[in-house]
Amino acid sequence: MEYMTVREAAEKWNITERWVQKLCEENRIKGVVRFSKVWMIPKGAVKPIDGRRKDGEPR
Repeated sequence: MEYMTVREAAEKWNITERWVQKLCEENRIKGVVRFSKVWMIPKGAVKPIDGRRKDGEPR
């Protein structure tokens, strides 16, 4: 399985790196794995819906 970093996921999903880390910590990304201090996200992972908004999209 191929993985992407938090930075790559943030660029792909157009959100901050910190927000991607938070999604990883909350297990909201399917298949995420943590190696030491590094989060590895599957390349095919889908951006979770933003629960802060009704339409699920960021502002």
